[in-house]
Amino acid sequence: MRIGLYPGTFDPVTNGHLDIIGRAVKLVDRLVIGVAVNIGKGPLFTLDERVEMVRRETAHLTKIAEIEVRPFDSLLMHFAREVEAQMIVRGLRAVADFEYEFQMTAMNQQLDREIETVFLMADPRHQAIASRLVKEIAALGGDVHKFVPPGVAEQLLGKLAK
Repeated sequence: MRIGLYPGTFDPVTNGHLDIIGRAVKLVDRLVIGVAVNIGKGPLFTLDERVEMVRRETAHLTKIAEIEVRPFDSLLMHFAREVEAQMIVRGLRAVADFEYEFQMTAMNQQLDREIETVFLMADPRHQAIASRLVKEIAALGGDVHKFVPPGVAEQLLGKLAK
């Protein structure tokens, strides 16, 4: 069984994330979507909210591959071993992403050479989307509906209204 791991903070999950997930499920039999605790990023949504959001927005993809959404707060490579992943899936939007991911991949290979990192280029329609920017646009009263699914937009606007 080919098992892939797609890690992220998903605060919130965007159309860019969902594009990568939709393509990743075509490469594996089982995709584990690891939702990172990542307190350092100061997430707007709680861990439980982010996990549920990703589950809801990926439910339709379970016809293609088995999907498991679960939180993690450990070193990525430890989590990858725990879920028995043979590959880590990462999305690339721009050159800046590549530089960061290049370093991370090199470090991850030093930790475990058996787990490959696979990069999927972001669809051009989603290259500019970043969760941080989506939250900023929403906070300043902008329309985020073209960047996130409708349920996520509603949840984001509700969270910011509190």
